[in-house]
Amino acid sequence: MTQVEPQQYQVKKISMIAKGSDVLVREYTLGPGESIPWHHHTQVTDHYYCLEGSVLIETPAPDARRELMPGESSTVTPPTAHQVSNPSGDPCRFLLIQGVGKYDFIKEA
Repeated sequence: MTQVEPQQYQVKKISMIAKGSDVLVREYTLGPGESIPWHHHTQVTDHYYCLEGSVLIETPAPDARRELMPGESSTVTPPTAHQVSNPSGDPCRFLLIQGVGKYDFIKEA
């Protein structure tokens, strides 16, 4: 697996699909209860596409919780803080398309 930068969290699996200078596409597999911690991006928009299981996307401002099922999608624009997790007892898989812009991962305090 090719890394964009040192990974700041652990999940079951991350597969690089495509990497350009301003777009990044990865497939994530999260085990039961795993999460990508609260963070934000300064330029890139996150486009989530659920492939299997359920994916929970949370934002504090606006205060929202969106649970995606297979075939559903959601978008988080910069600089919105967000957390992504697997709320179920089974693994979940989703595509994450990030762009257009320079990728960064700024962990929330």
